[in-house]
Amino acid sequence: MTSVRERIRAILAGTVDYEAGLDALTVTPSAEVDPELVAAKDEACARLWRGGWQPAELHRVVARRGRPQQADLVTDAVAAHLRQFPPATVDGRWWAQADTLGARVWWTGDATYLDELAARWRLDRVAVLDLVLGLLTILATLPRIEVLVPPPGSAATQTDGSDAVGSSRIDARLLDRVRALLAKAESTNFPAEAEAYTAKAQELVTRHSLDEALLAARAGDATPVVPYARRVGVDHPHEKEKAALLDAVARANRCHTVSSPELAFSTVFGFDTDIDAVDLLYTSLLVQAHRAMARAEPPGGKAGRGRLKAFRQSFLVAFAVRIDERLADAAQLALAQAGRGNGDDGTEPADLLPVLASRDEQIRETMHRVFPHTVRVRATRVDSREGWDSGRQAADRAALPTDFNRGR
Repeated sequence: MTSVRERIRAILAGTVDYEAGLDALTVTPSAEVDPELVAAKDEACARLWRGGWQPAELHRVVARRGRPQQADLVTDAVAAHLRQFPPATVDGRWWAQADTLGARVWWTGDATYLDELAARWRLDRVAVLDLVLGLLTILATLPRIEVLVPPPGSAATQTDGSDAVGSSRIDARLLDRVRALLAKAESTNFPAEAEAYTAKAQELVTRHSLDEALLAARAGDATPVVPYARRVGVDHPHEKEKAALLDAVARANRCHTVSSPELAFSTVFGFDTDIDAVDLLYTSLLVQAHRAMARAEPPGGKAGRGRLKAFRQSFLVAFAVRIDERLADAAQLALAQAGRGNGDDGTEPADLLPVLASRDEQIRETMHRVFPHTVRVRATRVDSREGWDSGRQAADRAALPTDFNRGR
């Protein structure tokens, strides 16, 4: 007689028709089916977390490939997984992502989890079983990826992530100031204010990054800094254009990216301070781009859907290209200002350039170790001149350190 676990495995392997397998599970007593399905869900998620996936990443890719309720199942799996480990053995970044997702054990017991889920979502039993089986199907297709954050049970004793590998080196007070500035930039309805807030935020993180590089250069081997990697979510639609914007921001902040569009993220390689700057600035510029695009886009409707789609795609391409140009200028200006602040004649300080070159070499070596084989992708085709012009204009209005410093 075939066990429930064997039936589930057969459904996932495709040796049994999905609908027929679902029907068979539906007529089997819930006391036999539910524990096996819950265990299969938790085991599949645990396997992926051991294989490099982080809570936010798994939630994002499931939401992209499946249904919203299936992403909620991942959130519950996070809570169920964390309860197995002493808090001191869980990396602070895991806790932070779990908190962001709202992961908590809300159900009274695993044996009644699916029944409580049906009541919570107001679904019948067949629909709940279908959601769980569909989630298992998605999870079975996901590959192992690079472990960037220690999975629960293997982290150091710090629970705040302060000494964890890859944790931020930016002072918490500075981060609070930067986040507050970007929040103001994203909430104001006045473009000039948004530009000023964004520029000030970029100036703060740029100065901090260069100061850290100078300190590392002067300390020599006494400062054990190494490049790390962080995955940044790149959601649809227009993933390719958003990944291009992220790459432009990364290169301007001395980082490199590798896009994994099928997994809904790009991996940013660099040093902690620079990756923090990339993450913060990219998020804010994306918000500003969408706001500017909404103000400039033509009306939609059935007749204008194709035009609207082309406009949005072309807008984001132009925005990324123009931001790339402006950030390159800003990076050069930041180096020149570092030279003046160091008492030189306005050129880059002699001790800064070698350390930046050395860091770039280390970053590239790390990237090639993680991704030994990469493929260059073609640039996105621009089909809307209107969208292109609007995108460049919006990028010109987005404030960067060059504008802020010229006005000082």
